[in-house]
Amino acid sequence: MQCLGAEHLDSAERIPTQRQWRPQIYRKCTDTAWLFLFFLFWTGLVFIMGYSVAAGATGRLLFGYDSFGNVCGKKNSPVEGAPLSGQDMTQKKHVFFMNSCNLEVKDVRLSSTVLCVSSCPEEQLDTLEEVQLFANTSGSFLCVYNLNSFNYTQIPNADLLCPRLPVPPSKSFPLFNRCIPQTPECYSLFASVLINDVDSLHRILSGIMSGRDTVLGLCILAFALSLAMMFTFRFITTLLVHIFIALIVLGLLFVCGVLWWLYYDYTNDLSIELDTERENMKCLLGFAIASTVITAVLLTLIYVLRKRIKLTVELLQVTNKAISSSPFLLFQPLWTFAILIFFWVLWVAVLLSLGTAGAAQVVEGGQVEYKPLSGIRYMWWYHLIGLIWTSEFILACQQMAVAGTVVTCYFNRNKSDPPDRPILSSLSILFCYHQGTVVKGSFLITVVRIPRAVLMYVYNTLKEKDGALSRCVSQCCCCCFWCLDKCLHHLNQNAYTTTAINGTDFCTSAKDALKLLSKNSSHFTSVNCFGDFIIFLGKVLVVCFTVFGGLMAFNYHRVLQVWAIPLLLVAFFAYLVAHSFLSVFETVLDALFLCFAVDLETNDGSSEKPYFMDQEFLNFVKRINKLNIRAQRNKNSLTSEEGTELRPL
Repeated sequence: MQCLGAEHLDSAERIPTQRQWRPQIYRKCTDTAWLFLFFLFWTGLVFIMGYSVAAGATGRLLFGYDSFGNVCGKKNSPVEGAPLSGQDMTQKKHVFFMNSCNLEVKDVRLSSTVLCVSSCPEEQLDTLEEVQLFANTSGSFLCVYNLNSFNYTQIPNADLLCPRLPVPPSKSFPLFNRCIPQTPECYSLFASVLINDVDSLHRILSGIMSGRDTVLGLCILAFALSLAMMFTFRFITTLLVHIFIALIVLGLLFVCGVLWWLYYDYTNDLSIELDTERENMKCLLGFAIASTVITAVLLTLIYVLRKRIKLTVELLQVTNKAISSSPFLLFQPLWTFAILIFFWVLWVAVLLSLGTAGAAQVVEGGQVEYKPLSGIRYMWWYHLIGLIWTSEFILACQQMAVAGTVVTCYFNRNKSDPPDRPILSSLSILFCYHQGTVVKGSFLITVVRIPRAVLMYVYNTLKEKDGALSRCVSQCCCCCFWCLDKCLHHLNQNAYTTTAINGTDFCTSAKDALKLLSKNSSHFTSVNCFGDFIIFLGKVLVVCFTVFGGLMAFNYHRVLQVWAIPLLLVAFFAYLVAHSFLSVFETVLDALFLCFAVDLETNDGSSEKPYFMDQEFLNFVKRINKLNIRAQRNKNSLTSEEGTELRPL
């Protein structure tokens, strides 16, 4: 009998049982192997940083160097075979390009001679006499070192050893001490040649240089509109939503009409001599077509989903109630943005330092070049993976922190006594237990992003050729990877919320979240989607008003430069800022939906198992269920009457 009982017990233990949800009951470290892998990866990044500091000549990057191997502002050691190297440049801290307005790249070399000078010429110098007078008065010699200032106007070949006339006015860049030309034409050409992308960057920089005050004002406008939109969602009502949607419709139609009106104005007043107006007309046509398509799609969606406005307002009010228990959630994007900016600046500095790593090599004329070291290209790819993975890790930490805060406030029985410091509690749980889960989720995004970046590079390369089939295949693959990227982002968000609830690893959390959401998708998925759509419309409203202000401002200076590309950059910046501020509402909304599903799964509303949701949320859910039952009855009645003859009333 004991043997039979033992066999029966063993067979019962072998039967798979469904794992139970345990909100905030048990915690353990999850995905530790991935955290160790991320630590090893960052060890490699730290090695690359150290190598870039040791072999990358950071001094040459920060302080600049001349064509003879001398670092400006430093006392230098001589290079064998270069007679003008090894000079004391302690008093000459500025880098001056002798031909700054006509820079060219020949065999990966700048055609202009570079010198270290004590100050940059702030006024235009038209003759060698003015160059000589500037050298005598300021002590800044703009000709080659072995030519005395007295001989600037004496020897016949002085024009070959001195800067090309006229010398444009320039100012020293605050960080890198380069003498930057101040005229828009010279500035854009100078910067575009240095970054080795003359065609596209020349147009961008020339437009930004000519309208830099306008661009700055539009960026400030986008920031102010994003703040206003955040406070609008914070205190949203049904009337505000109707006003908000009306502004969206008017804004879309108005911007679309202004773009077509400007395009019509350009086609009538176009001058053959003005290439900038032709460029602006082409970009305006593209903007007008794109805005028309976007307007049509958004207006259709607004019309289809118009009946869900009242329920969406109630859902957003529930979201705001969750945010009110920890109002500092609204400041999370600012901290995340600051950390990302710091990391991106560090990443760019290391990349540029790697680009300057090389051994000194003397070329013709006694000038010095630095030959790149072997293995640098592989370090660049490793460094690129580090950029994507670490950026996604930082963003995932914000998602996990916000989701953990919502979970802590939701699964609290005493709603009148909210938990103390839920954000700090969520961050401590994240860093103590679940960093590995965040690392794994961000790695999945990285795996998708890298092939997408490679395909975009291949597409841009093939765009200049006649391979139409290859371009089409590359574009289709990019589209598929983009869709996969969006699906993974949604999957990761639900997995992070599940981890904050149950304390499980990434794969288990993602599987549980998918099962639970598919089981409870009939409750208020449509209202949740429309809530996300309303938040997206808030971003569109910020972009619409920013673009409209840009159209009005740039149109007064249409002859100066191509302003369509700076306007596009301003629109992108406006959307990025609006997304940074309003993404908190999206994360809270999705986390609340999953917490609600877990609440239904683990409780039944009885006295033994009461719901965690408060009375307001419970009433909202009951109204949603009534609407779903009514819609189901209408659907069933239509199905039962299928095939019957329609008769007039």
